[in-house]
Amino acid sequence: MSDENSQRITGRPAGYNKWVMIFCLGVLIFLGLFYYATQAIKYNWRWNRTPIYFAYHDDINVTSNIDGEVSSIRTEGNQVIVTVTGVDESADYKAPAKSLRVSEGESVYYGDTLASYKKWKAGLLVIGLWITLKVSVVSTILGVIIGIISGLMRISDNPALRWTSIVYVELIRGSPLMVQILIWYFVLGTLINDLLYAYGFGQIPAFWYGVASLACFAGAYVSEIVRAGIQSIHRGQTEAARSLGMTYAQSMRYIILPQALRRILPPLAGQFISLIKDSSLLGIIAIRELTKAAREAVTATLQPFEVYILLGLLYLVLTFTLSMYVQHLERRMATS
Repeated sequence: MSDENSQRITGRPAGYNKWVMIFCLGVLIFLGLFYYATQAIKYNWRWNRTPIYFAYHDDINVTSNIDGEVSSIRTEGNQVIVTVTGVDESADYKAPAKSLRVSEGESVYYGDTLASYKKWKAGLLVIGLWITLKVSVVSTILGVIIGIISGLMRISDNPALRWTSIVYVELIRGSPLMVQILIWYFVLGTLINDLLYAYGFGQIPAFWYGVASLACFAGAYVSEIVRAGIQSIHRGQTEAARSLGMTYAQSMRYIILPQALRRILPPLAGQFISLIKDSSLLGIIAIRELTKAAREAVTATLQPFEVYILLGLLYLVLTFTLSMYVQHLERRMATS
């Protein structure tokens, strides 16, 4: 079959299969060169040890914190409660029934093992992935709220609101995110936590300062996206809505913003994908997000190639999933 007939039947350009083969060949060549480079530097691949970065079976030892005697052992379902009574104190310890290592009336001392069992625990990469997801979701929600408010302020006729938005956007976009994270944590965080401590309140964890820095950073870019989306809608639609008796807020809510959302969804998705990757900078303020967890794994096991390849794949899964979901939303909005 000629290329012209194949193109007419399949709808694909001429030479499509040839270029697919060239692409696959290029990928194989790259992987081959990468493997050759690792062999040249005599790197020892240990993929068999990577599962512990996701989950592992940990040995749990329940030890006594006091000197005394096992005064009672009570059973509650599959668990046992061991009571150790000392001279002036007593303590209860809970463990699975099959893990018990002592009997009633037995003398125990500080540090003695009362029960020993195995328990599945999340690995470093799973812990980091969970924290990255939490940071990204909360920052995205707050960033959207900040961005919409700032975007509406930017097109407001009130000079105070408009100038405030301009200063905020230019200040955030004109400075590196890492600097903003450091300011939020070491400057604003120190001031806020000292004030809270002075008035008898608990301190705010580093997690929330990381969220605040990412939300403010994303909000500045979302603000410009929202402003551009609103201004892309013809002004006549606003005037038509006002002529029907709608207030400015109603015209924005029911007429302008729904149309603008369709146009700003792709750049918003790009901004949120960047936010997921930007969360990797939060390791500098001791937040164990995905990248920091990977660095800890490399430090402990000296397996940089395996860990960083897995790290890249996990980020790819997050961003690709978000990208596919946004494309699904675009198709739904286009058909609605």
